Amino acid sequence: MQLSHEQVRHIAELAKLALTDDEVERFAQQLSDVLAWAEELKRLDTDSIPPTAQVFDLRNVTRPDVVRPSLTAEEVLANAPQRDGDYFRVKPILDQS
Repeated sequence: MQLSHEQVRHIAELAKLALTDDEVERFAQQLSDVLAWAEELKRLDTDSIPPTAQVFDLRNVTRPDVVRPSLTAEEVLANAPQRDGDYFRVKPILDQS
């Protein structure tokens, strides 16, 4: 599918992009190539491939949960603009009525 210059200008307007005539020419070809590739992919027989198929093996990338020393409440609250005991004091954000 070859996009016309008018279609490219319309797409650019929707995206709020100002394009020069040279850019319209270049993007018309590039977008047409993308659409042609999408059409080619649509012709592939994917009936035997489950929707959840993965190209790469899935693996867990999280680290083990290990207990480590952390800051004390006093260290955490040392630079708090306002505090109330061991808590940060913040302005209310919900209507109290």
